[in-house]
Amino acid sequence: MSARRKAAAVAVGIVPLALTVPAATPASAHGTMGGPVSRVSQCYAEGPESPKSGACKAAVAAGGTQALYDWNGIRVGDANGQHQALIPDGKLCSAGNEEFKGLDLARADWPATSVSSGSYTFKYRVTAPHKGTFKVYLTKAGYDPSQPLAWDDLDLAHPVATATDPVASGGFYTFSGRLPDRSGKQLLYAIWQRSDSPEAFYSCSDVTFGGSGGAGSSGGAGSSSSPAPTASAPSEKQIEDGADKSTVEHHGHGDGDASTSAEPTTAASTASAAAAGTDTAGTDTAGTDTAGTDAGNQPETDGSSQNLAETGGDSATSYIAIGGATALALGAAALFASVRRRAMSGGRHSR
Repeated sequence: MSARRKAAAVAVGIVPLALTVPAATPASAHGTMGGPVSRVSQCYAEGPESPKSGACKAAVAAGGTQALYDWNGIRVGDANGQHQALIPDGKLCSAGNEEFKGLDLARADWPATSVSSGSYTFKYRVTAPHKGTFKVYLTKAGYDPSQPLAWDDLDLAHPVATATDPVASGGFYTFSGRLPDRSGKQLLYAIWQRSDSPEAFYSCSDVTFGGSGGAGSSGGAGSSSSPAPTASAPSEKQIEDGADKSTVEHHGHGDGDASTSAEPTTAASTASAAAAGTDTAGTDTAGTDTAGTDAGNQPETDGSSQNLAETGGDSATSYIAIGGATALALGAAALFASVRRRAMSGGRHSR
């Protein structure tokens, strides 16, 4: 085999190998219920380093403060509607994530929002909008907050609210629902299942029917004869001040921005150039920035293999893998060009 053909073979062979390099997909933050206030929002509003309520103090003691800074990242990346199969009883509020296990504590003194039976307007605090469907479930009559929350505690046959592709405005998705007759302390469980990815988000909101706060049930951790504290959402300033301590990623999303960033440039074009013998090593791409390019966040066809890293979904190829593939492809192209020049030079000298 000639030197030129060997170089082409190396260039073509390296690129597919580079594309299979595994890389961790960073967690993504997208939101939580803001009205009624979710447990994680309530504890973040109290202050991760010095929470005030007994329930939030216990949550921090159990899971640490980082969960509160990551308040908008309670998720399952590959849920695809299989919520009950993937999240075990007793871990609904954390969605089975160890980081958020403090939110699963069975206590009757979680700060609660006062609600009444009838129509209700839900507000979901969103930091990265996506196409998808919200479903909100209420616990059944006789729910005992001093016991671990199980799927059977929720009235799954009758969601109190369902909304598909609501429009984000002012940092919130707002949609209507209807609360049935209940009394005392109850819990609302929200599931946001994306339609452009298998990813889903979860939140628990404690509510009290028939008055502010809520009387504690007898028995169990956190039980009390006095009403539970009234829930309150974090201010915009609190959210902004704690943003630098969050470990979650938005992949180019802005608060309240209803579009997603465009997909990053892949190594496909570079691989083709290398295989064809085109010298791309001298091309300056360092100043090209595609991360901020906006593209419509449209639902993806079932079974497609679109890279979802930029919208927060799980994918086998992340930005790191793509960058590595591009670098290897460029290196292969440079190697080919170098061998080609030597071959041509040798040919001229032989004449």
